[in-house]
Amino acid sequence: MLKVETRHAVHPDHAKSMDTAALRDHFLTPEMFAPGEIRLVYTHYDRFTMGGAVPNGSPLVLDKVEETRTETFLERREMGIVNIGDTGTVTAGGETYSMNRGDVLYLGKGSGPVTFDGAGRFYITSCPAHATFPTKLVTLADCVEVKMGDAENSNKRTIKQFIHPNVMESCQLILGYTSLEDGSVWNTIPSHYHDRRMEAYLYWGMDEESRVLHLMGEPQETRHLFVSNEEGVVSPSWSIHSGAGIGKYTFIWAMAGDNVDYTDMDFVKPKDML
Repeated sequence: MLKVETRHAVHPDHAKSMDTAALRDHFLTPEMFAPGEIRLVYTHYDRFTMGGAVPNGSPLVLDKVEETRTETFLERREMGIVNIGDTGTVTAGGETYSMNRGDVLYLGKGSGPVTFDGAGRFYITSCPAHATFPTKLVTLADCVEVKMGDAENSNKRTIKQFIHPNVMESCQLILGYTSLEDGSVWNTIPSHYHDRRMEAYLYWGMDEESRVLHLMGEPQETRHLFVSNEEGVVSPSWSIHSGAGIGKYTFIWAMAGDNVDYTDMDFVKPKDML
């Protein structure tokens, strides 16, 4: 079963007038992982799409999505898949890839239908692509790790780069994830935004009772979302994206836009935020 929800782009002036419910309706993406279903959120931010596939004992096929008006979803798109569950398989382009928890699979433009199977919980990210690059499975052993932060500022963390120029070539999709060390809660501090790209987060690996306070909005007009396990956030190019969690958590970051320069960020010092 396939379910698709469309999210239209929001102007920052509009976001200033939103209450908590409206902010959650426009920027939070809950309930993406449902047994026996593929659920997608098709956004008008660089046409980025995020979602989940949970085979639950029977294979699920992602093929035609009406929102793209193409014969197959990947006809003019690339895709990054993260397995956040147990071992599963993804089949595309006549090849089957076994994915353990934490592995990432990149599918290039024109890969055709995608089949999800096994015990995996697959997080799906996708954006338009103007060029074709080879399919590549990037395991935990293949990724590039970057250590950042310190215990004194409660932001000691490990960044794992998967779909990234340091690891492989893609068209415009960049993806990786960040894990906080024990005792650290803050991610992506100092806060930043990037006017040339949108970004999406998926928070996972959290206890049922835990939450992340995700900060968003313009630097001088900040807002917040309380986010639980396996919930995502759509971050427009005008919005900061950082937060603090209650307990251990990891967040998957994925970006699409004008470039693939991970360091292309507009930083905002804490003292300059309101």
